[in-house]
Amino acid sequence: MSNHDTQSAASLPSYITSAQVNPASNRAPWYKNTAPTYAGIFLWFVFWQDAVNAPNQGGMLSQGLGWALLSLVLAAAICHAFFYLVPGLLGMKTGLPLYIVGTSTFGAQGGFILPGFLMGVLQFGWLGVNVYFSAQALGAFFGLGATSAGVKAVMVIWGVLAAFVGLKGIQYVARVATYIPLIPLSILLLLLAKTAGSLGSFDPAKFIDLHKSVTPTAAPALTAFGVLAFMLTYVVGFFATAGAAGVDFGMNSRDKNDVQMGGLVGVGLATVVTAGISMLVVAGVYGSAEMSATAVEAAKNATGPAKDQLILQTPGVIPAVMGKSAGLIMFLLALAAFPPACFSSFIAANSFKTTLPNVNPFISVGIGAAVSIILAVTGLAGKAIIVFQIIGASFGPICGAMMVDYLLSGGRWAGPRAGFNPAGWIAWALGFIVGILPITGWANVPAAPVAAFIVGTVVYFVCAKMGMTSKVIPLPQAAAAK
Repeated sequence: MSNHDTQSAASLPSYITSAQVNPASNRAPWYKNTAPTYAGIFLWFVFWQDAVNAPNQGGMLSQGLGWALLSLVLAAAICHAFFYLVPGLLGMKTGLPLYIVGTSTFGAQGGFILPGFLMGVLQFGWLGVNVYFSAQALGAFFGLGATSAGVKAVMVIWGVLAAFVGLKGIQYVARVATYIPLIPLSILLLLLAKTAGSLGSFDPAKFIDLHKSVTPTAAPALTAFGVLAFMLTYVVGFFATAGAAGVDFGMNSRDKNDVQMGGLVGVGLATVVTAGISMLVVAGVYGSAEMSATAVEAAKNATGPAKDQLILQTPGVIPAVMGKSAGLIMFLLALAAFPPACFSSFIAANSFKTTLPNVNPFISVGIGAAVSIILAVTGLAGKAIIVFQIIGASFGPICGAMMVDYLLSGGRWAGPRAGFNPAGWIAWALGFIVGILPITGWANVPAAPVAAFIVGTVVYFVCAKMGMTSKVIPLPQAAAAK
């Protein structure tokens, strides 16, 4: 694009020229890496606990259980097909990580920020969410109030430990993380077994009335389209960063089949199983007169910022299902959430080591962890769905632009582009603006993370066709990977 673009690989930043291709000998079948790792992400209780939660009467069950489940399946399919598949294929074909592959879309210089630095920054948003809900779960076990000093002390300790382990001891967490996801899966299956018998009695109209009795100020029930749009916001927003990270998963895949199967099972199936069971449990509780009365009474007597939505959250109905064992269940869920907290810190540390090589990672990660703890202590991190919206707005257009770049390059990685690739940055900026509109209150954009993806896709395509892409600089190790 510019006469000043340099065609020599010697002009590329060292973080690009020093990148090593993951050899075929280090790769493994989809069922040994991609599928179980992604499944572990969706088994994190912070994802599935809000499968019904929408700020409307009846939440996402207002149009019935069948439509909610169908909307979930569609959201899972979109995550696999549009947010994961191309990044996974790029990782498999190049053997290179996301922060290198992203330089084709955002430029050799721009890749420092998008997706590299941004991925690291957003991890602290995830850490804040993890800290908040894990502390709440531990507080339930120890009988501490949701806003008590004890819970806030747990938040500080949890955040500091997660950041430290993420920096120094992640290899030890990884050893147990293989088995940790069995805890939330077992809990989900146990809850389903105890509530399945009353599923046939669930009535969305009665559920809406119950919700009104607990939260009289709740917004009117969602329409069928509203349920679908909110489900897309919830699931796609949660998954957006993990979708882009499909590059890092893909570089450990042997072939296209590994990429495809890893996503179908680890993303598609895992999404439907975890969030689907969570919805079934909530519906089963409110299909039972006894469990329903217990859950409603608990919601009315609850305190804290999440009180209004407690009737819609799966952890909120666990006491009605498990009785005195509910505290132990919440303790186990918190225990299972510690490895994800460490991995968030680990990913952030790797991102900052690459993009801020002259800054001690203890300082950069320490500052990020402090922000995470502040978000948790103030309760801001407790608004998980808003966090999902922000992440979806940030990474939706990144995934869209990367997909178009891949397709326009003939189904391959083009290689790093000089400087800041204008097409990528314009696509991201416009997509982010659209994705963030609902949070600002300026406009109601249905399924905002998907809308951000679509805008990023269309804008990158138009810009590329107008010649607004900087020149590709050949990368020797990329050629060797082919």
